Amino acid sequence: MNNTAPIDALVLMSFGGPEAPEEVVPFLKNVTAGRGIPEERLEEVGEHYYGFGGKSPINEQNKALLQALREELDRREIDTPLIWGNRNWEPYLTDEVRAEAQAGRTRFLSIDTSAYSSYSSCRQYREDFAKTIDELSAEGTTVTIDKIRQFYNHPGYSQACALLLREGIADFAEQVGALDTAKHRILFVTHSIPNVMQDASAVATSGYRAQHEELLTHLMDGLPASETLPAELVYCSRSGSPEVPWLEPDVNDRMRELAEDGTTGVILVPIGFISDHMEVVFDLDTEAKETAAELDLAFTRVATVGTHPVFVSGLVDLVEERIAQLRGEQTSAPAIAGSPALTPGSGACSIDCCRGRVDRMTEPNWPA
Repeated sequence: MNNTAPIDALVLMSFGGPEAPEEVVPFLKNVTAGRGIPEERLEEVGEHYYGFGGKSPINEQNKALLQALREELDRREIDTPLIWGNRNWEPYLTDEVRAEAQAGRTRFLSIDTSAYSSYSSCRQYREDFAKTIDELSAEGTTVTIDKIRQFYNHPGYSQACALLLREGIADFAEQVGALDTAKHRILFVTHSIPNVMQDASAVATSGYRAQHEELLTHLMDGLPASETLPAELVYCSRSGSPEVPWLEPDVNDRMRELAEDGTTGVILVPIGFISDHMEVVFDLDTEAKETAAELDLAFTRVATVGTHPVFVSGLVDLVEERIAQLRGEQTSAPAIAGSPALTPGSGACSIDCCRGRVDRMTEPNWPA
C-alpha cells in the first residue's frame, strides 16, 4: 500500500524530553505552563534528569522507534513520509507539521507513544493536534491530523508484551531457582494518574485502570502453569498535591507489604510504558530496585516493548487499519479476546471521554 491517500504523512507523536542539563528547567516549564509551579520545585524534580546527565532517554528511544517504523514501512513498500513531533520539546509538533505543509503535505496520521485511554495519554494529544491545526490556520495553512487507535489490546502490543514477560520470568528463575507461588509475585506497573482522571477515562471506554487489568489478565492466561505466579497491578510516578487522590498502590509501598507477608522476590512488568524513559529508569530501575534490595527481594524488571519487531509491525498494521477506515473500506480491528477495539467512530472518543485535567493539582503528571 504505497498509496496512503487520504493521508499525506505519518507522525510519531511523543512527549519530548531535555537533551542537556541546561534544558531541564525550560523543558519542565513547558510541561507545567499555566500551573504556577515555583522554579525551585522544577529544580527539585530536575534532579531526576541531572542524575542521568540532564538528558532524558526518551529522545533516543523515539529516534530508534522512528527508524524501526521507517524500515517496516519500507518493507511493506509504503513510501509515505514519516516525521517525529513532540508536545514539550524539540522537535515540536507544530514546527514539523508546518515544514511538511510547506512541502505540500497537509493530511497527517499520528502514531502516539501511549497505549491506554486517559486525559494525559489520549485526549491531551488530540488537544495538541487541535492547537497545531489552529496555529497553522492562523498562518493561512490548513492541515488535518488523525490518529491510530489506542493499542493496549492490539495483538502487536500484547504479543510483544507476552514474549518479553516470558523472557523476564526466565531471568527471574535463573536468580531464584524454582518459582514459588507462595514467595514470588508478578507486579504489572503503570503510571499512576489522579482518580478524577481515571473516572473520566471510563465515561465511554472501559477506562485506564480496567484496560491495564484486561491486558494483565490476557498475559497471565497465556502463561504455562509452570510460569504462573500471583499477579497484580501497581503504580509509579505519583506526583502532585497530597490532597489529590491518585491510583494506588505505589510499587514501593506494595513491595514492602509483600515482604512483610513473606514474599522473597518480585518481577516488575512495565506494561504502562512502551520504552525505557525516565519513569522506567528512575522510578523502577533505580527507586524500585533500591527498595527491593533494602527488603532483600529478588528482583527482575521485564523489558519494555521498545522497538520489538512484533510491536513495530503492529503499529504499522494500525496505520493501515486507520487509513482503510478513512477510505470507507471494510477492515478488521483485531484485539485480544473479550476486549473491544477502540476504533475511531466506535463511541470510544465521545465529547466527554477522557476529560480530567486536574486544575486543583499543584504539580503535573511528571514526564519522561
